[in-house]
Amino acid sequence: MGDTIEKRLSNLGVALPTAAAPAANYVPFMRSGNLLFTAGQLPLKDGKLQTSGLLGRDVDTAGGREAAKFCAINLLAQAKAALGDLEKIVRLVKITVFVASTPDFTEQHLVANGASDFLAEVLGERGKHARSAVGTASLPLNAAVEVEAIIEVA
Repeated sequence: MGDTIEKRLSNLGVALPTAAAPAANYVPFMRSGNLLFTAGQLPLKDGKLQTSGLLGRDVDTAGGREAAKFCAINLLAQAKAALGDLEKIVRLVKITVFVASTPDFTEQHLVANGASDFLAEVLGERGKHARSAVGTASLPLNAAVEVEAIIEVA
């Protein structure tokens, strides 16, 4: 087996979970032409929210980075559910990282690095992406971080 996305995940000890089902009236991903859009993914592990509360009050930057990584793992699970094979990913175009934070917290970009660094490591050259890191007052289920993606696919 060559240097595939699945091999890199395995080398990192990451097993993709079953893609989370939508919690309301939306779909977890949508393909339009050669673009795959994911719904926002929360920091879930084994179906349980791993990090809740506000950055700058309940969660430190390191905890936020780890939460963003869990979100990125769930993004890849959605991509696999959509595509059947992660090798159909041509490139990660953009991610948007939403960080529930106090008004004075200004390290959203550092939190977002948890997702960006993980995705770049797993996807290699295909993982270079544009990004927005946005502070927000709250997120669904009191999650600390949520990440969505636009992925170019074959």
